[in-house]
Amino acid sequence: MLTAAGANAGVLRGLPCLLGVMAGMGLMMFLVPLGLGSVVLQNPLVLKALHWGGAAVLLWLSWKIATSRRIESTPGGNPVGFVGAAVFQWINPKSWLVSASAGGTFLSAEGGSPIVQSAYLGGLFVAAALPSCFLWLAFGATVQRFLHDPRRLRVFNIAMGLLLGMSIVLIV
Repeated sequence: MLTAAGANAGVLRGLPCLLGVMAGMGLMMFLVPLGLGSVVLQNPLVLKALHWGGAAVLLWLSWKIATSRRIESTPGGNPVGFVGAAVFQWINPKSWLVSASAGGTFLSAEGGSPIVQSAYLGGLFVAAALPSCFLWLAFGATVQRFLHDPRRLRVFNIAMGLLLGMSIVLIV
């Protein structure tokens, strides 16, 4: 999403998408370890539906990307905004798995208040996400000038679609 935002709109206009990813995932990294994730993870049917539903959505997205004749919209177009990027984290199965596994790995009964530990985990994610997610945004903005050639664009879209499709292995 951030690569497409950078390729479509450049770094500055892609910043709301970046901030939305950070805010949505930071909030998730706070709430999931705090207890919301345990409700999902303790119900095997909900967890299985989340895995398979998320895998289906990601396969659909990877197909759309791989078969697209453009980056995501027209160059100079509007990327996914702050709210869209933040909300997307809540339907992204990889985000749920990362949040739940981080909570299970880093939170402990001896660590003090669950609220403080969860807030620390969410804040730590936001601090780490800024530079790493910025790289994806900048990569998209950088690669944009090479994608004006239809053949390069086709290869790029197929590669991005395949990489997204292969990430499903981590979910199912």
